[in-house]
Amino acid sequence: MRAERRGDAVAYQRLLKEIAEMLRRLVRYRLAQLGLNADETEDVVQEVLIGLHTKRHTWDEARPFLPWLHAITHYKLIDAVRQMKRETRHRIDLTFDEFAEMFEAPAEDLDRATLDVDRHLAGLPEGQQVVVRALAVEGASVKATADKLKTSEGAIRVTFHRALQRLMALAEPGGPKSGKGRE
Repeated sequence: MRAERRGDAVAYQRLLKEIAEMLRRLVRYRLAQLGLNADETEDVVQEVLIGLHTKRHTWDEARPFLPWLHAITHYKLIDAVRQMKRETRHRIDLTFDEFAEMFEAPAEDLDRATLDVDRHLAGLPEGQQVVVRALAVEGASVKATADKLKTSEGAIRVTFHRALQRLMALAEPGGPKSGKGRE
């Protein structure tokens, strides 16, 4: 860090790389200890590195570096854990099959079932309607839907998840809390 202060960019890059490697192990372990998804490790590591980079001017060269870094890591990890716990409360983990069963109707009443599906989907933004129809109604795969819509599989999953949240909100008494759904 002292070399960074003297303008040595190579030393600073090496420092960031070493810190990132150490943080990945530390954060993954800590998230697992807290029962949270370790897949979020890289996001937390990046937040710490951004915090370190933006606040590097506050480090006093006369004082040890590691306690300063520890403080940044501590607070960034607390922020990330709070965010993950908030998101967990609102997460709906349904498989595609479970979601499809929500729209299932008796075989003798297929016309009514189609009208019900159309009515439910009408409350979604158009992009979410297309994804839900493809996955839950037509039975297409995530990959096929992504290829058809010329987007990534991750974007399809996110859109589908948001559509599920929106449909659940529409089904609650009083309708959605936020007014507009996201795509």
